[in-house]
Amino acid sequence: MNNINLLEKLVSYNTIQDKCNKDIINFIEEYLLKLGFKTIIKKKYLIMGYGENIKLGFMGHTDTVEYVDEWKTNPFKLTEKNRLLYGLGSSDMKGGIAAFLIALSKINLNKLKDGIKVYITYDEEIGFSGVKEIIKSADTIPEYMIFGEPTNNIRCTACKGLFAIKLYTKGIKSHSSTPNKGRSANSLMLKFLTELEEFYNKVIKPDENNLYEVPYTTMNIGLLNGGSGINSVAKDCFSYIDFRVIKESHIKLLKDQLDKLSKKYYGKYEIDIEINPFDNDISFITEKEAAGFMTEASFIENTKKIILGVGPITAHEIDEHISIDSFNECINQYLEIINDVCN
Repeated sequence: MNNINLLEKLVSYNTIQDKCNKDIINFIEEYLLKLGFKTIIKKKYLIMGYGENIKLGFMGHTDTVEYVDEWKTNPFKLTEKNRLLYGLGSSDMKGGIAAFLIALSKINLNKLKDGIKVYITYDEEIGFSGVKEIIKSADTIPEYMIFGEPTNNIRCTACKGLFAIKLYTKGIKSHSSTPNKGRSANSLMLKFLTELEEFYNKVIKPDENNLYEVPYTTMNIGLLNGGSGINSVAKDCFSYIDFRVIKESHIKLLKDQLDKLSKKYYGKYEIDIEINPFDNDISFITEKEAAGFMTEASFIENTKKIILGVGPITAHEIDEHISIDSFNECINQYLEIINDVCN
């Protein structure tokens, strides 16, 4: 099986929302068993290892997002055009998984000083269930970890964190003709969000880190829903907000402000996701690069993390694709890291 054929096989599995999860897990397990790997844990996720003193791990998720009718090629059939490979998951992130599996087949594993683990996860696109299960398991994470998300062959050793909150305001329902008898949850929410955004623009956003392409913590009001009708004063209002944070201290500042505004505007908030940013130094990577998007790397602690994968970055796009040149380069990059870490 040549390089492209392996990726073609992975793309052929419909893993939208983990539909063919079992089949692709079985295929990858069989592939690694032939290389001499041993199965450590096999559930809906897969952990396999080679060697005794395991120092390096690779993590990749097999699930993909859905595709839309505008695709010009069959999403589940890898199609080559002008040295580009089209297929659902080719970028995010079956290309990275294929590149690492091929790298393992090209190296003499018996001559490595230290061993390797492979982690194949599920449900990365929605809830990160796979990596969360791995964290809860008794498995020991290696000192170094590669995460094969698409980076256009840039080795990223830092990543923003995520602070996502569900925000509620509580009003008193009344008829719109007698608003003095009620209290509008919608009006409270608008004031809450206005003051929160003013705080963000004044205190959080100016504190920049030029390591990131977007060099500041971002704020996004993703959902806003309140009220039951045009003739009623709204009793409840809901908002969902996420911050992609560059500093852990920003989360503490936001919590303090949320506590203050909740008291002021009859509100409360629930923390849905709280993941700190990370920035690790790795001796054989001299130029610091950062990822601006969330990956499973953010959930793994106490390890040296590298986010590295194929390009161009067309994750979640119509006609998702990667280039053959980037794919081959990624294989060589993985080989270099294996030699740097395990020899």
